[in-house]
Amino acid sequence: MRPFPSLLKNHHLRLLMSDTDYRKWSKPQLISRILQLEGKSGELALMETKPRKNEVDFSVATIRQIALKFSYLGWNYQGLAVQREATDLPTIEFKILEALRQCRMIPSLNPIDCAFSRCGRTDKGVSAMNQVIGLNVRSRLTPEELKSPENDIKELDYINILNQLLPSDIRIHGVCLRPPEGFDARFSCRGRHYKYVFQDEGLDIESMKKAAPMFEGVHDFRNFCKVDGAKQMTNYTRAVRSSQILPLEGHPGYYVFDLKGTAFLWHQVRCMVAILLMIGQGFESPDIITKLLDIQNHPQKPVYVMAHDIPLVLYDCIYDDDVNFQPATNANKILKSHQEFRGVYYDYHLKYIISNFMRNIVMPGPIQVTAGKQLHNTGDGKGKFANKHVKLLNRPTIEEPEVLNEKWRKKRKLIIEKEGTEEAQEANGMSNGEIPVK
Repeated sequence: MRPFPSLLKNHHLRLLMSDTDYRKWSKPQLISRILQLEGKSGELALMETKPRKNEVDFSVATIRQIALKFSYLGWNYQGLAVQREATDLPTIEFKILEALRQCRMIPSLNPIDCAFSRCGRTDKGVSAMNQVIGLNVRSRLTPEELKSPENDIKELDYINILNQLLPSDIRIHGVCLRPPEGFDARFSCRGRHYKYVFQDEGLDIESMKKAAPMFEGVHDFRNFCKVDGAKQMTNYTRAVRSSQILPLEGHPGYYVFDLKGTAFLWHQVRCMVAILLMIGQGFESPDIITKLLDIQNHPQKPVYVMAHDIPLVLYDCIYDDDVNFQPATNANKILKSHQEFRGVYYDYHLKYIISNFMRNIVMPGPIQVTAGKQLHNTGDGKGKFANKHVKLLNRPTIEEPEVLNEKWRKKRKLIIEKEGTEEAQEANGMSNGEIPVK
């Protein structure tokens, strides 16, 4: 019997007839998979299936560029950037685009259609306090009114409108109605400020304080980031302006790795923290940082686990003074927005108190490590047990970025050539024994 004739129309048959157990997939994942086979996928495709009522004619609407500053708690999201593939959790950008689309401020969920730009991409679990995006949105003003800043008082209340539609753990708190010409949230940013929170238990804080400033300056950080040939990165040089260990005010026993620089590589901060935690535990000496920054003698990254995601916060994004963010002004709507987040804060605070009750009962003292075992601090509170710490310079290494880039290019070329051959075979009804489709 000819199976699923309506689906045997392209080269996706091999994927459909694979060993994947779709029974374990969630409903959104299954829908996204179907849309992917139809040429659509991910978060954008899911929302495009919803019909729109009372649509705005954006061809005649007044459009203006704005920049938004916002905060979010990252542990309920799949990171900042909207995804084309199905994900277990939504992304922050998708929630913002969804809200913008819901109130008809943008013509579609496609970021390209509103000239969307972001300052700093954050990964799953990572939070931000002053993240920035730039985009084009619908304006209440006429084109003539838009010419004068004096009319901005009549503009749509972007902050409060969006906060009414966004989840309570995503809050817009600033808008720049007149960014400078050529503004781009990423490329106009002059600096990023990160904080990584950790507890001092079992750590030599003085050694970490001595080590942290060694990151300062302009260096090649290839040994302190995730190297991926698919990204085809060739420049790993970044400038770190400030790197220090500071006590976390109001929280005895907690510290932050406080890091400022122009820009950072993929997973760079979490890799830097991982090394600092090794130093704090006495597994490595502070000069390991200097050695790993010396790519002439150490051109390949040792294999190690980066630090946990949740303690990391993109604390601030720095711009020139002509990018002037203003807070919301409607007192009643501000109060409602604050009440929404107060509920989130209160909920987490109560959970902290109650979990502390449980902690005092089930683990009244520090963890006792079995003889012959070592507990490696990874920033998640649990850590990882190991028989013995292997010095970083004695570990296996990842191939140099240049080698990984070349391997990826060759692999990609083979895939493209293979796909072209298979599509040609399918056109002739000869694709690897598959049933020909007319």
